[in-house]
Amino acid sequence: MSSTFKSSPPYRAEHLGSLLRPGYLLEARQDDARNATELAAVEDKAIDAAINLQRELGFRTISDGEYRRHMFYEGFFDNLDGMEEVSKPPRAIFKEYVPDLQAFLAQGIEPAGTWLCTGKLVHKGQSKYVQQYDYIKSKLQPGENVKMTLAAPEWFHLRHGEHAYSASVYSTPAAYFSDIATAYRYELSLLYAAGCRNIQIDDPLLAYFCAQSMLDGMRAVGEDPDALLDTYLQLYRDCLRDRPDDMLVGLHLCRGNFRGSIHFSEGGYEHIATKLFTSIPVDVYYLEYDTPRAGTFEPLAEVPRGKRVVLGLVTSKFAEPLEDLAEMQEKVRSAAHVMARKTGETDAQALQRLSVSPQCGFGSHAEGNAIDAAGMKRKLQLVVELAKSIWGEV
Repeated sequence: MSSTFKSSPPYRAEHLGSLLRPGYLLEARQDDARNATELAAVEDKAIDAAINLQRELGFRTISDGEYRRHMFYEGFFDNLDGMEEVSKPPRAIFKEYVPDLQAFLAQGIEPAGTWLCTGKLVHKGQSKYVQQYDYIKSKLQPGENVKMTLAAPEWFHLRHGEHAYSASVYSTPAAYFSDIATAYRYELSLLYAAGCRNIQIDDPLLAYFCAQSMLDGMRAVGEDPDALLDTYLQLYRDCLRDRPDDMLVGLHLCRGNFRGSIHFSEGGYEHIATKLFTSIPVDVYYLEYDTPRAGTFEPLAEVPRGKRVVLGLVTSKFAEPLEDLAEMQEKVRSAAHVMARKTGETDAQALQRLSVSPQCGFGSHAEGNAIDAAGMKRKLQLVVELAKSIWGEV
């Protein structure tokens, strides 16, 4: 079947950016005797191998596996003046209705270190993301494309609410969000100037608004989840307001992907579908769909005709069982049928707006999921095989 999108991303076979770190890279990060130059050389070696793996498997979207990060969301907030790292934060500054915090506290695990705004937020000027991008770009071959994964702009606010910033610095939430958006727009401008045209914002927090447990928890303490979601959607619009037309921006939602393949929330997209798909100015949605906890395809009827969807049908959390190819083919066709329902498209036309991927990365946390390198490779191969079986291309 011919495609109208094959010359540019998202391609038919996608992955979500993070890959399992090799053991020697994890060891190097724990070696206090290594200086920054020595660590960078180890990172380069691991990234070169990760790029070769992606190329070998047939992926055209190339990432560095997020090998220069410890956690997937690093690189933005820690690169702003006014943000301060807090290694032992008090429990009182956390919103305990947030699903991952609920999970940790239920196990008796106190919240880990965090970042708080203690001064006016201003981008430092040099971009950590550009540094990562430049290295991958230098390794590209014809037909390949770099995808950079970025932090969600509301990351620390959902976790901390009014504690996310100092009241002596920002008298209103709107002022705080305004400076985040200004810094985010500057970050995107630096990436664009460097040549980057493919952005993926990783945001499990929006998927938390699909979790009834969080919605109930917010209402129990007098907070309005609908109003907060609207605030975050406005933040996205402000962050993306000036992005160039030829910069593809995608939004990835999952329900948690912590070390050991832990997830944190459940609930279908129907809670947020209309707002999610119509009020955020992104081009493509990378959606978790590997288990029933993500719900049905019915919310995809709200996706406007001009937007793409990447179905995360292959789990990145475990090597077994390996998903059935025929079942996934049927799921893709079912999703296309739902997407065509309100747009006036045929199922075949809607199918052209779909791609496939794992539901999340393999190493959102440096320690990675409960899967080994061989299992990860089989999962990635399956994504490619699925894409070829439906569209005849990757």
